[in-house]
Amino acid sequence: MDKTLKISKIKDGTVIDHIAAGKALKVLAILGIDESNSISIGIRVTSEKLAYKDVIKIENKFLEKLELDKIALIANEATISIIKNYEIIEKFKLDMPQVFKGIVKCANQNCITNAGEPVKSEFMTVNADPLTIKCVYCKKEMSGEEIINNI
Repeated sequence: MDKTLKISKIKDGTVIDHIAAGKALKVLAILGIDESNSISIGIRVTSEKLAYKDVIKIENKFLEKLELDKIALIANEATISIIKNYEIIEKFKLDMPQVFKGIVKCANQNCITNAGEPVKSEFMTVNADPLTIKCVYCKKEMSGEEIINNI
């Protein structure tokens, strides 16, 4: 088995590892990462745990709670590593929040959150695997691509 490093180490920043294969670009899109950050992406990298996985390394970027919650909506199996001076100083698995506020737009066009009222969207986690969330206002349930398309 090939043990060479396919993506170089970063000095300082965040590594998002164990993303299900094919989801790395969606994670980058919801984070709004642009050309101001140096990014390494591994797509369909071999993995002992998942057979294949995606990996994202973002130089000089440390994720906020809101960004971690967004990642959980797409890749709740991901592992986050905080890197300082080429060393992992913190490593953790994402927690699935029970409540998502202001992150996901409700797919129900008749929902109060889509009516121009000063109300932020709010969803409760119904099921973590597969992820299903429910709007606290109109009770609309969403899962899979419907969640991703409304972030």
